[in-house]
Amino acid sequence: METESCHVMGILNVTPDSFHKESRRTTVDSAVQAGLKLWRQGATWVDVGGESTRPNAEPVSIEEELKRVVPVIKALRAENSEGLISIDTRRPDVAQAALDAGADLINDVSGLRDPQMVNVVLESGCGVCIMHMQGTPETMQKQPTYDDCAKEVSSQLLETARALVTAGHPAECIILDPGIGFGKTYEHNLELLQRHELFRGKEGFAVLWGVSRKSFIGQLTGHSDPSERLAGTLAIASMAHYEHIDIVRVHDVQEHMDLFKVLNIVD
Repeated sequence: METESCHVMGILNVTPDSFHKESRRTTVDSAVQAGLKLWRQGATWVDVGGESTRPNAEPVSIEEELKRVVPVIKALRAENSEGLISIDTRRPDVAQAALDAGADLINDVSGLRDPQMVNVVLESGCGVCIMHMQGTPETMQKQPTYDDCAKEVSSQLLETARALVTAGHPAECIILDPGIGFGKTYEHNLELLQRHELFRGKEGFAVLWGVSRKSFIGQLTGHSDPSERLAGTLAIASMAHYEHIDIVRVHDVQEHMDLFKVLNIVD
């Protein structure tokens, strides 16, 4: 990465139903071309996902998810042997197949709830992003409740991360994501961004923010259409820069790279 700011994870949705229409790719060729473009624009990771986890999303079969992501990962790896690839999945079988195809990191929105996913991480030694989600995509926005959101979310993530470290996984290979919009209200999301220091722990775990074009940005700006939420997304990225967040997961890599280049010059 050329800048000294956040690393950028570029979103590659190999799905027909992700919430941001412009991010959807439904053929292997179109997905591969989009992924290569994300790398050219400056993304550190290309994050490949074959199942939408937007609120109220219907799960897809394992077979369908594998069919969507594995050929794309294989093709991306064939085109670029050095670029980093992450697999956005909740399923251990998909994660393992993705690693076998050339992925470097597992991005699990369910926070390693499945013990088999923990086994995949430990046996492979791969990078892992552990995200917090209350409930499931089908239920997560039905009255999410916490007594102390930031404390509860950070405690759960740190407990999971520390269990990996105790089992021998390197702390530097672990990323924690508070899960903005995944079983949280508007107020919860604000609190998680404002109290991000809770997530590093004494180990200094890396922190990722995934806020790009989400409904939380729409609530802040008044824009109901995800296509109108880029400016608000970039505002959160500016905060990430100044708060020394390690990674931002975004749809719009070029715009974020431009933002960080300017901030690194004028900062």
